[in-house]
Amino acid sequence: MSFTAFGVEPNRRATYELRQSRYEALGHDVAREARRLQTAGRRPSCRLLDVGTFDGVARRYIEANSGTETIDYEAVDIFPCGVEFVYKHHDWKMHAINLLGGMPDLPTDHYDIVLCEQVLEHLTDYRPAIDDMVRVLKPGGLLIVGVPIFPEGLHWVRKHVVPTTDRLFKVKKVRGHVQAWSLRTFRREFRSIPNLRLEDCRGFRIVSGGVLRPLEFTRTWWKLNRWMGRVVPGLCVEVQLLFRKNVDSAQSRRAAA
Repeated sequence: MSFTAFGVEPNRRATYELRQSRYEALGHDVAREARRLQTAGRRPSCRLLDVGTFDGVARRYIEANSGTETIDYEAVDIFPCGVEFVYKHHDWKMHAINLLGGMPDLPTDHYDIVLCEQVLEHLTDYRPAIDDMVRVLKPGGLLIVGVPIFPEGLHWVRKHVVPTTDRLFKVKKVRGHVQAWSLRTFRREFRSIPNLRLEDCRGFRIVSGGVLRPLEFTRTWWKLNRWMGRVVPGLCVEVQLLFRKNVDSAQSRRAAA
């Protein structure tokens, strides 16, 4: 049996499916940022870049909020299922890019919002993608990055021990996740970037599915999980970091040139 998660995403398994709660939170943040830009009168539209778009699920949750009608959507992906697989694909500007090489053809200081949700863990080399996401983001722009995480210590086991045992026991299953972080080690990936300021950190899902699946039809269980994600994000299955790019970064770059 399938349901509509959060009233916007069809063919899910529960009304408040915790696996998708990260998109619900992301949608609110993007809408708030779009409204802020509108109020500030900077321009009639807001440029959004979705890095690793897949089927365009983030847009479903963004559009559920008011003030998002002014957003211009651009997508970066290798589009393994074709661009027609993307939600409202006719209304995106598509960039077919392999993130292992970054995004060198995209313009610098161009996008008001950059999203990257559940992508970096699939890349053998994620550093070019991170560096270019920061580069293409406008000064003052919002960057939202989400990945799965493990409790401190277990991330090391998943990253180093599991691949070794797979080789020893000749496990044929190809694991899609080639990176593993704890909250601490993922935050560390961004500390060397001087023109970013961390605005928020929140976790999603400590326990979900299984015998607890019926609880995901209740708003109370979802709200409790959101609260736990604020209090102990490092114990959650997924985390999102929200950054603001410093406004003076463009001036610093011009001075260096």
